Amino acid sequence: MKVYYIGVLDNSKQPAVVLAGEHELSDFSRFTRNEYANFMTMIGKTVAERTRPGQRQSVQEQDYVVHCYARSEGVAGVIITKDYPNIAAHSVLSKLMDEFLAEKPLASIQGKTKDNEVPFPKLKEYIVKYQDSNEASSIAKIQQELDETKIVLHKAIDSVLQRGEKLDDLVAKSGDLSAQSKAFYKTAKKQNSCCVVM
Repeated sequence: MKVYYIGVLDNSKQPAVVLAGEHELSDFSRFTRNEYANFMTMIGKTVAERTRPGQRQSVQEQDYVVHCYARSEGVAGVIITKDYPNIAAHSVLSKLMDEFLAEKPLASIQGKTKDNEVPFPKLKEYIVKYQDSNEASSIAKIQQELDETKIVLHKAIDSVLQRGEKLDDLVAKSGDLSAQSKAFYKTAKKQNSCCVVM
């Protein structure tokens, strides 16, 4: 699970304008980071432009998923991830958009025409904090706990079944031993019947 890009865009005009954005591209070579940053910004703008106000969508592009939440105020939040749960991504977007719009009045952002003209340092915190999807959504956290519990239960059931098989083997062996001891007793009694002890 990885969050590569998080940003807030003005999608009320074409082309969309990145008001504030942050990248986390440490997985890529230093020589290709700029190209990946440009690609992610471009695909984020494209998805934001095509997302209608009040709509949420997740679009897959190559190995990445672009999650977008367009608010009716004319701004959209975009997160680009890899192997990140949709529920968690949209939860982060909701928190991000609420916080951004509470801090930045619409009048201060509507006239912007250049990318990254609106400083929003909390994006850096968001991109670091929400690398773990469990931080984003309590549902994702509960799901992970359920998966871990399921694994533990499967192991416990397997060990109980193995013990059951071992018990069955012991019961069979004890049955064989019992039959052999009866045969030994009969043979010994026969052998001893010809001899009399004085």
